[in-house]
Amino acid sequence: MSSLALAVLLLMVLVTLLLAGGIGYVAHRHPALAVPITAAGMAVALVVACLGLIAAR
Repeated sequence: MSSLALAVLLLMVLVTLLLAGGIGYVAHRHPALAVPITAAGMAVALVVACLGLIAAR
């Protein structure tokens, strides 16, 4: 695996964590939206599914 691919993978992991944290924070501040852990987990699952499709190509 090249260093560029590793750098992109690390960047995607960081973006995924940031997205999950942001959604968890918004859901925590506004409890009517969703349970924070569930909302963050769904966001992470969506990003992982998209990354899996990209990696399979």
